Amino acid sequence: MLTDEELLRYSRQILLQQVDIEGQLKLKNSRVLIIGLGGLGSPVALYLAAAGVGELHLADFDSVDLTNLQRQIIHDTASIGQSKVDSALSRLAAINPQIKLVAHRSALDADSLAHAVSEVDLVLDCCDNFGTREAVNVACVAARKPLVSGAAIRLEGQLSVFDSRQPASPCYHCLYGHGSEDELTCSEAGVIGPLVGLVGSLQALEALKLLAGFGEPLVGRLLLIDALGTRFRELRVKRDPACSVCGTGHE
Repeated sequence: MLTDEELLRYSRQILLQQVDIEGQLKLKNSRVLIIGLGGLGSPVALYLAAAGVGELHLADFDSVDLTNLQRQIIHDTASIGQSKVDSALSRLAAINPQIKLVAHRSALDADSLAHAVSEVDLVLDCCDNFGTREAVNVACVAARKPLVSGAAIRLEGQLSVFDSRQPASPCYHCLYGHGSEDELTCSEAGVIGPLVGLVGSLQALEALKLLAGFGEPLVGRLLLIDALGTRFRELRVKRDPACSVCGTGHE
């Protein structure tokens, strides 16, 4: 049931016929893992908390640095030197004290990552390195949990949803293969703040659609964002039957 306060807090959302009270209850009963509380994870966490997702699991082993503040909007100047998880906890609790917050302050290894993924209904990949993305994908495929993955660097962004509950859905590895550990990070290549805000906001939107059960999630589609020209392009992505993570020989 929703309390009178919750009905008022989420009233503008509940007015949408695609959400309604039933959808809001689904959000209230949902558990989500956000991996990375930087440029992408900031808007993801803020919007999911504000929307009433009942339980947010926050994972990040880093601390807040002055260079983060240009784009990581969940943190502020007073948070410098503090762990990103603790900084986010205080901000999110102030936005919505009715939700439950679970902290993961240490780097997640294969075992702890698998356990963290098993404890939630959906995972948002908001990190900035390929190794972690691959490990998160493996854990999500193994646990059959949907994964909302976003990335942004320089003036380019990408977004897709991988849902191993759907037989035709590709996984992250189908699309990117083994990738490259030499890929640049934002600290090396730079990034414009509103771009990561845009990608993170779209990740939050995809998560709400999946959790509340409305709309058409970005499963089997890759959204490419060109911030320089303000252009969006969509590519179809198919599952790779020979994929070493989700292929038929590995199910």
